[in-house]
Amino acid sequence: MTAKRIGILTSGGDCAGLNAVIRAVVLAASGRGWTVVGIREGTRGLMARPPMAEMLGVEATDSAMLRMGGTILGTTNQGDPFDYPMPDGSKRDRSEEVIEGFRMLELDALIGVGGDGSMAILRRLAQQGGIPLIGVPKTIDNDIGLTETAIGYQTAVAVATEALDRLQPTAASHNRVMILEVMGRDAGHIALATGIAGGADVILIPEIAYDFAAIAAHLGRVHSVGRNFALVVVAEAVLDDDGRPVRQGRGSYGGIGHYVAERLSRDTGAETRVTVLGHVQRGGAPTAGDRLLASALGVYAVQLIAEGRFDRMVAWLNRQVGDVPIQHAIEHYQAVDPDGALVATARGLGICLGDVPGLGDLPGLAE
Repeated sequence: MTAKRIGILTSGGDCAGLNAVIRAVVLAASGRGWTVVGIREGTRGLMARPPMAEMLGVEATDSAMLRMGGTILGTTNQGDPFDYPMPDGSKRDRSEEVIEGFRMLELDALIGVGGDGSMAILRRLAQQGGIPLIGVPKTIDNDIGLTETAIGYQTAVAVATEALDRLQPTAASHNRVMILEVMGRDAGHIALATGIAGGADVILIPEIAYDFAAIAAHLGRVHSVGRNFALVVVAEAVLDDDGRPVRQGRGSYGGIGHYVAERLSRDTGAETRVTVLGHVQRGGAPTAGDRLLASALGVYAVQLIAEGRFDRMVAWLNRQVGDVPIQHAIEHYQAVDPDGALVATARGLGICLGDVPGLGDLPGLAE
């Protein structure tokens, strides 16, 4: 087989597991005698002249990479190359510069590691410039379609669950309702999984409308069985009473935890405290699950290049690694299914999802 020169970039928000997938691509490609070029700062690196890139050899991919958070290549979640913000405030289409950067590096294929937004941009660039593209799904939000999980999600859930574990003793010691606000963009996957794994009493996600009266009634039931505390997990995209998202700073989500705390304090008289995890969920060493997933997807991405199968996204399906058309994955946005298994699990555990007081048996007192 002819030796190939392939590029890899990470795009969008960072998450745990990115370095593990870079390592997997380098090792799998090197085993075939191929060369891997790491492109720095996503598509912005391809706009630079000369392009910001570096050779990635096996000597730089020891096992320490598996444990590293973030991405050694850097990334960006700003600056759509089709509508790129210029210093004078104008917008310009710089897509041809990105395509030219790919050609300047003399690459035979490109592996793009990103979420649905990054995938859409990279595919558009690939279609325009004839770039052989393979996508690798990563996002803590776990909202990319046609894959059961994406790189970074498992670590984000583990971090949030640990936070809930640490909040519980303080809640019990001080007779408080502890509210944990977690990330997830427009989907409630992190909140739902964290709430179940961490024994939350209430979980609020954007896919299920909530009513403060139902929440207050549930907290009353919790109190009536002798429990002196409660744990509430809130996804950042949950709307306020007027149906509006709560935002802060440059328009990003943030603040719904404090909004819920104020209402619950007023409605129930409970003493509430709020913890907003924010970007803590993105950083740190990836869990074993994310390391395994990243390794499997990275190796398979190289396999797809070897087979000449492009415009595909590697995916985890039915306990196996596989691939789907990138366009189909983008089109099938994966929010939480209100009728899905985890929602049913939460209800079966007696967790209140905000629409009705929790059904089933209430959890017993914490040990």
